Amino acid sequence: MSVEADGRVALVTGGSRGIGRAIAENLAATGHVVAVNYASNAAAAEEVVATITEAGGRAVAYRADASSSDACSEMFESIAADLGPVAVLVNNAGITRDNLVLRMSPEDFDLVIATNLRSTFLCTRLALRAMIRARWGRVISISSVAGISGNAGQANYAASKAGMIGLSKSIAKEVGSRGITVNVIAPGFIATDLTAPLGAEVREGAEASIALGRFGDAEEVAAAVGFLASDAASYITGQVLAVDGGIAL
Repeated sequence: MSVEADGRVALVTGGSRGIGRAIAENLAATGHVVAVNYASNAAAAEEVVATITEAGGRAVAYRADASSSDACSEMFESIAADLGPVAVLVNNAGITRDNLVLRMSPEDFDLVIATNLRSTFLCTRLALRAMIRARWGRVISISSVAGISGNAGQANYAASKAGMIGLSKSIAKEVGSRGITVNVIAPGFIATDLTAPLGAEVREGAEASIALGRFGDAEEVAAAVGFLASDAASYITGQVLAVDGGIAL
């Protein structure tokens, strides 16, 4: 294992599966102690922890609704007591509730905004306290190309992901003088359990719109996170990195 991170604590929200799992494993492989946040699937989170531990890393799973202020506060207190203060925060928790705007319920709009955007605000606010004291920190939020270009049938999701970009850029300006960088990654079509149900025709149509002609892998998103979390990215902040194979070109 690399010791590049020198045991820095990294929190990955929504870290039990898909992109979140790949990010957690990547950060562990580069020497981070990883807090794997999950909302409900304890078995999946413990599987991530086991995989990291077997590879020689250290990880602990934490159950919390990242959109709840009280739950987030309790989670950060537990992480600090168990592992130490969070030095790298990856805001990855997210859901979809797709529908056309005319058919979208206010409840589904609010739920997606809360899970995707409110959680980013709550976790970032809590993480910044220790980062400011340490005068070092990395905040990386997983947005989407939908937050850049919009997507029919995903107004709530696109709004939440666009909100993450605006939020991150604003925070980057607030905390840059304290040695803290705040960046965003905007994935395109990534091969996960969320895209697995797509039919062959839909998938082929999507691949035709991607310059590289294929879906990305979760590990390719994780590699970008690993770079932004490292000391090598110390002069990069307020940026949006599209890991999308060229779909947004």
